[in-house]
Amino acid sequence: MRGGKHRVLHIGGSATDAHMVRRALTESKPDRYDVEWVVNLSDGLERLIPNRIAAVLLDLQLPDCPGIDGLDQLLRAAPTIPILVVGADETEKTARQVIRAGARDYLVTSRLDSYWLPRALRHAIEQTQSEEALAVETERVEATLNSMGDALLRTDTLGRVTYLNRFAEAMAGWTSAEAGGRLLKDVLHIIDAATRQPPAADDNGAGNSWSQDAEGLSNRILVRRDGSEAAVEYSTSPIQNRQGVVTGATVVLRDVSAVRTTTLRLSHLASHDPLTDLPNRLLLGDRLARALALAQRHNAKLAVLFLDIDNFKRINDSFGHSLGDELLRSIGREVTMCVRSSDTVSRHGGDEFVVVLSELEHAEDAAEGAQKIIAALARPHKLAGHELHISASIGISIYPDDGRDAETLLRCADIALYQVKDQGRDGYRFFESHLNARAVERQSIEAGLHNALAKREFELLFLPKMDLKTGAVAGAEALIRWHRPDRGTVEPAEFVAIAEDCGLISPIRRWVLHEACRQAREWQDDGLRPIPVSVGVSAVEIRSGAFLETIADILRETDLDPRYLEIELTERALTADVDSTKSVLFALKALGVRLAIDDFGSEWSSLSYLRHLPVDTLKIDKSFVQAITSYSNGAPVVSAVIRMGKRLKLQVVAEGVETRRQLAFLQAEHCGQGQGDYFSRPVTAAQFALGDWTGACKTEQTDSASHHTLTAQGKRLALRQLFERSD
Repeated sequence: MRGGKHRVLHIGGSATDAHMVRRALTESKPDRYDVEWVVNLSDGLERLIPNRIAAVLLDLQLPDCPGIDGLDQLLRAAPTIPILVVGADETEKTARQVIRAGARDYLVTSRLDSYWLPRALRHAIEQTQSEEALAVETERVEATLNSMGDALLRTDTLGRVTYLNRFAEAMAGWTSAEAGGRLLKDVLHIIDAATRQPPAADDNGAGNSWSQDAEGLSNRILVRRDGSEAAVEYSTSPIQNRQGVVTGATVVLRDVSAVRTTTLRLSHLASHDPLTDLPNRLLLGDRLARALALAQRHNAKLAVLFLDIDNFKRINDSFGHSLGDELLRSIGREVTMCVRSSDTVSRHGGDEFVVVLSELEHAEDAAEGAQKIIAALARPHKLAGHELHISASIGISIYPDDGRDAETLLRCADIALYQVKDQGRDGYRFFESHLNARAVERQSIEAGLHNALAKREFELLFLPKMDLKTGAVAGAEALIRWHRPDRGTVEPAEFVAIAEDCGLISPIRRWVLHEACRQAREWQDDGLRPIPVSVGVSAVEIRSGAFLETIADILRETDLDPRYLEIELTERALTADVDSTKSVLFALKALGVRLAIDDFGSEWSSLSYLRHLPVDTLKIDKSFVQAITSYSNGAPVVSAVIRMGKRLKLQVVAEGVETRRQLAFLQAEHCGQGQGDYFSRPVTAAQFALGDWTGACKTEQTDSASHHTLTAQGKRLALRQLFERSD
């Protein structure tokens, strides 16, 4: 791992192939893989640093060593690194050939997408890690066995003990002198572990000996003189004199208790997650296969629940991985307590768990199980002096409705899980056939986002903020739009959340901030009167370590006075983790940047944070503004927020102003600023500078009763006055 990522070495292939591999891995898990591509095998061999490379992707068509020879050289140079061969040949013969040669897997180039390639790599890496752990444990067992002495006894032809070595004395609890003359069966009390009876006699010329069949050798117990027991293996052989006459027998006895314990432990480790002790993917596959066979035989249903902990990375980042591991163990225990003993709870990896609910009568039973799990995990987890609150998202697939094999059911549950996350997390959802299309659409959006910046497909529009007293423009809110050549304009709601999930939000947000600041500076350079430009930022971004430095760099690059940049943070994002956000907000304020709370009132959280944070502006959520003239309680809420903002000496902005009556109410309540379709929809930078809102403004109707109403002509006049060029 390097910086928390698996380092993958891609050897051979074309630049197009390398790009395809890098895209497939960064699209799925951008924070998991670090890919390095080299063309020649010789270059690849130089980079095979021990414990640095997690896996190798090898194209056999190498310029300097084509074919299986290249694979052989790699295997000799790095026998412990999993090698996956990549090729265009789709025949089974080729796949068998490279697997027999020592490769972990064979991947067809045309199928290297963001689902199959990360999956194949993950399985190869984890299988190698399991084998290495097993090899280490096996070496320890062998060392233990080699250091152990064997117990040796001799008897005469009547089966009476004539000798014990010191290991036999220690094992049986008899001294050689005490045991001399006693029957072997009295000194070594051997019983069958299953029947608890002495094994059947086997006359080998020594008398009073035991059967040595394979089952007996692996299932025998020695009851010592003091009554304690030990698992043993033994062998007997006759003692002959020079004439070949049997004079007695030799018994070699070995205590295998530790070996059997280790064997059982190794078997457990191979099938269980070492952190939570839950079944791992290997055992899950076996359990799920058995459950499917049982469901088919009894004509019953079966449910697969794919569970993911919401925002688990934030807990790891805030409290450390040790506490994160403790939380995962706690989650495993809680989920296990929510299901029957006949069900299976497996840790799938990271913060993902899979639950198999077997033999269900109705699909609704799975929903009850999901609700029970979500409720259990929502209870506080008290760990190491901390009280952690978490939520979970669960995707559900049903046998036989959604699939008849394990792989299909897991994939469908995973797709349903992503839909839960897209809809806000903290819930469950059943798989539906149309979700396949949505999953494909999501993948298409992810793929397009990776190149959107380079292809200049993003555009900033600007939504005017109006001074409700003077009718002048008081500011502009920067809004991103994505123009896809094949699909037209994509709204932020369709791609921002996906960009956050796949780790692309940082470069996109930096572009938005830089472009907004650059445009604000350009307007000023053109002689227009300065106005602040607002940019919305997610909580994930503002809590990232580089955010403050990014803002300072952008202001320096664009030469924009910090007071003309306003950062907007939603109330939900702000109140989710006030402590970790507070220091960043004060640093931004010290830099001179203005701060605004967007969608204020939508969460109705504690307002005490307003007194402790350096906020400049409250933006009233548009749902309240649009309810001003209805029979709901929108008007009192808006009035209360305006009064509170004034008392706190904050600028108050009403969002979503759409009608003349809403404007009149806001003016009567002395609200400072407003924005919305009534004034203008988002326009381009050029339209904004010219006051060219004719295509965005709603058509005005004559209303002599309200002389405060801003007409389209008045808006354009106000803009021209505001942006009047200086001499």
